[in-house]
Amino acid sequence: MKRTAASFADYQQGYNNAALSRDNGILVVKLQTGGGEFVWSAEAHEELGFLFADISTDRDNKVVVLTGTGTNFCAQINAASFKLSTPQEWDLTFHEGRRLLMNLLSIEVPVIAAINGPARIHPEIPVLSDIVLASETAIFQDAPHFMSGIVPGDGAHVVWPHIIGPNRGRYFLITGQELSAGQAQEYGAVNEVLAPELLMDRAMELATYIAAMPELTRRYTRVALTQRIKRLLEEGLSVGLALEALAAISGVPRDGRLGEAQ
Repeated sequence: MKRTAASFADYQQGYNNAALSRDNGILVVKLQTGGGEFVWSAEAHEELGFLFADISTDRDNKVVVLTGTGTNFCAQINAASFKLSTPQEWDLTFHEGRRLLMNLLSIEVPVIAAINGPARIHPEIPVLSDIVLASETAIFQDAPHFMSGIVPGDGAHVVWPHIIGPNRGRYFLITGQELSAGQAQEYGAVNEVLAPELLMDRAMELATYIAAMPELTRRYTRVALTQRIKRLLEEGLSVGLALEALAAISGVPRDGRLGEAQ
């Protein structure tokens, strides 16, 4: 049986945690939960891997804009939705965690992040974009891991030292440091800091510029620019997830506020 690539009509309404719209090949992915601000959950963890796979196989997408809803990009977590008590439950998290980040990087068109507010839960996802724009209200923090007694091994341990440097990255992950939008720009994680009301206009301006480029230029530039980070994640993501699971199952104490895995 011949398999066909995903079409926008197939997946546009298929996700509870993302509102999708597309115009002239510019796909806008607005993370949301129940029509409101995005809440990280077990459902979102599962869905995003499938969403990124659908986006990557739809060749009508020319460029992707990833943003959030309301005043936060991702600042809340439904910790109770995760089941992480047994090796079998961690195996599912292991599988989904690898698929989420690797499918994001498998999108073969440029990705622009428009970070509309605090990104405290998995901020490594938007900063993996090719262009990272941030509202002046944005804050970056790895809230749910080390400071809650959990190994930051689900990609954060690879992404942050790679993007902002080994010493800054390790400090960021271990201390729970908050980076303002300006500080994140100074460290190299953000390209432009904008007033909140200008954020999406600038994202769409850049998306329109990129979408006008020849198709293979767009696609192959994305492939070329993600090659190294793909290799780093292939080397480190599985080990990091395994260490995160091992430490969690061994009974590492948690404060109960934000404990979870990717």
